[in-house]
Amino acid sequence: MKNTIKLIMFFLLILTIFLVIPNFSNAQTPVTDEESLNNAISSADVGATVTLQSNITVTKPIVIAKEMTIDGNGYTITGASSWTSTSGNQTMFTAQFSAAKLTLKNINLQNGPKYGVQSYDGATVILDNVSITGFKYGGVLANGGNVEVRNLHLGYNGTGANNGIEIDKGASATNNPSLVMNGVLRTDTNENVVRAAKNGHLTEFTITNTPNTTNKVAVTGDKVVLTDAADNVISETALPEKVTPNTDSQKVMITLIANEKTNKIVVDAGKTITEDLLRAHITLQGNMVVDGFFTDAGFTNAFDFNNPLDTDTTIYAKISEAKTEPEPVIPENNNAEKDETPKTGIENYLGIASLVMLFSTTVIILMKKKDRRG
Repeated sequence: MKNTIKLIMFFLLILTIFLVIPNFSNAQTPVTDEESLNNAISSADVGATVTLQSNITVTKPIVIAKEMTIDGNGYTITGASSWTSTSGNQTMFTAQFSAAKLTLKNINLQNGPKYGVQSYDGATVILDNVSITGFKYGGVLANGGNVEVRNLHLGYNGTGANNGIEIDKGASATNNPSLVMNGVLRTDTNENVVRAAKNGHLTEFTITNTPNTTNKVAVTGDKVVLTDAADNVISETALPEKVTPNTDSQKVMITLIANEKTNKIVVDAGKTITEDLLRAHITLQGNMVVDGFFTDAGFTNAFDFNNPLDTDTTIYAKISEAKTEPEPVIPENNNAEKDETPKTGIENYLGIASLVMLFSTTVIILMKKKDRRG
């Protein structure tokens, strides 16, 4: 019996050791500098999360070739002024090839010689509560890879002109890039927030907007546009020639001009719009009103709301001051007991007649008394 108990206890001890050892082996060294960050990334299992414990300065690119998450924990990774290139790549974070799926969350990326993050040739990058600013080529590069925006803030990125998210395909990439809007995209500048490259290698790309996204990216005519929750255009860039976009829905852009203010709105192509939709995008001052909508600045041709829109369209709103009727003048009533009946003079005549009759009657009575005495 004692031997049996000892045997059971021995097996329990072995089992405990096997359960505890993986926890020790998976325990992470605190990620507080570039070396510990690179070591944590290289040793991380597929699907694992590496969490930062401080701000970090990096001197060379970080390349990810597997599925993993880097949780910045609110900290910032900054590119050093002296930067070492890796095979020509100078982007801070690169997820490369189809096996790579990098999720960046709760992290700030700032300063670097090229891009903040790129997805290369089939790789996927998910940006969730990420801020990117100060990179000389651009903030995000979809380089034949897939980028999903869940919560992204873009500061100024680029030299000379802003370059927020660039959709491109490198000469060696075999996959076409895609952009998925699945949340919020905030930007410090409205110039080139989303841009399709025109280097000749990009011929096709895909844009998808999920049902719950706040900001949308659409293609209208020859433009790539970013909109807010009310479909107002925040940013627009030219679509390069010979580049074919694949989108989840076809859109057209309305340029609505009301006096000195111009507002651009994205609507579904091939459908009609309503007057109420246009009025909702106009802010009126004082007693100004909208008299109608027209296709010309001279307000001679009324816009036909029965015609579906198939191309980008400019609409002019005629604004004027509302005409008001003068209020009726009400006579001032100074005496509530005052008789307001018009005076015709009849009352005066009746008074005089009464006095004459009274006087005549008195004279007749006096004359009769005198006759009796005589």
